[in-house]
Amino acid sequence: MANKIIVIVGQTSSGKTDLSVELAKKFNGEVISADSRQVYKGLDVGSGKVTKNEMKGIPHYLLDITSPNRAFSINQFKNKADKAIKDILKRGKIPIIAGGTGFYIQAIVDNIVLPEVKPNLKLRKELEALIPKKTKSQKISVYKKNKEEALKELVKRLRKLDPRRLEEIDQKNPRRLIRAIEIATELGRVPKLESPAVGQLGGYEFLQIGIEVDKGVLGERIEKRFRKRVRTGIVAEAKRLHEKGMSWKRMNEIGLAHKYIAKYLKGEISKENMIENSIIEEKKYAKRQKTWFKRDKRIVWFKYEEQKGIEKEIRDFLST
Repeated sequence: MANKIIVIVGQTSSGKTDLSVELAKKFNGEVISADSRQVYKGLDVGSGKVTKNEMKGIPHYLLDITSPNRAFSINQFKNKADKAIKDILKRGKIPIIAGGTGFYIQAIVDNIVLPEVKPNLKLRKELEALIPKKTKSQKISVYKKNKEEALKELVKRLRKLDPRRLEEIDQKNPRRLIRAIEIATELGRVPKLESPAVGQLGGYEFLQIGIEVDKGVLGERIEKRFRKRVRTGIVAEAKRLHEKGMSWKRMNEIGLAHKYIAKYLKGEISKENMIENSIIEEKKYAKRQKTWFKRDKRIVWFKYEEQKGIEKEIRDFLST
């Protein structure tokens, strides 16, 4: 079992967190979070971060490790995850990686290290100028149409530079498209990264378990969960982060509900409008997560309720 790692993936609100804790208790494991928003200090309610009570005494890693006022790169995540994996294995425990950020998971499983490319500020300014800014007088339909045209232009540019990278990226996320164009402009294209049969990290073996939830049930969970976050202070938390230096632009970059919370705090939309749009955004995110994970045929899928089947899969994996 010295080089064996368990990975729990799935959509938001699928039950990954609770399952990873139960599996860690049963299989002598410790949990590494693979969530691109839970790395941020102070973004607790907003990211659905696991609480001390929910951890049930199981150590968790890669939570609260950086300021939310600045971006945290995939390479930074991978470096810290590699160290946590080595430390857990060295102590005879099983690393259990749990999260819904697909690229974080892939970076570990496939040992991906992206090339470091400094921001091209001139190019970035040019590309950001394509993205329309919503004004109070502008009709929503006009704004959406302009944004769609801008995204099409960014997609067109990236396709010309690096069509393979375009297939891997969220084509609805202008920030990621712009960054990909920056990298492709600098390097020609991102080198194709193949996962070696024996990873450079020490020949780790991975078992990836996917948690599958019916679409209707998941939608209800997402809505219930977000409304609970509103009651437990997601807006007050965002306000505190802004008062401590998080710009509205940065809050928008963090995305999902936070771009609507920022609008609400600025008085641009009502509270109910913020809630409704946030729930829609969370559901769209869940759909993107499903699309990402379903591409990886190595993932073994179970319903959350099929815990005995999951445990058998893990026992078989650890015993071979």
